[in-house]
Amino acid sequence: MGPIWPSYFKDCSSVIFIVDSANIAQISSSCIQLLSVLSAEPLHSVSVLILFNKRDMPCTMSLVEIKSLFRMDDIIASATQPITILELSAHTGQGLQEVLSWLESIIVK
Repeated sequence: MGPIWPSYFKDCSSVIFIVDSANIAQISSSCIQLLSVLSAEPLHSVSVLILFNKRDMPCTMSLVEIKSLFRMDDIIASATQPITILELSAHTGQGLQEVLSWLESIIVK
């Protein structure tokens, strides 16, 4: 995790955590960073959106596979935050409408 990140947690009302799902070598590192973010005291009750990006790339794993590597079921079961998981291709825009809908639902709260 970037050393400056925690300085932003105090005033945070939600978190969008983006995972490069085309970079298999960094999956475990991303998982560790996610766990660090979720365990930060100021973020214990904020809504969390986890975005698996680059879903348009031919080398990405399926959502089931990547969720299994992340052990997402265990993370969600033990997290204090509400967590939403979405797939996205920032390049093609696939999944962008779902992301915008999530943002809108968070702003309305």
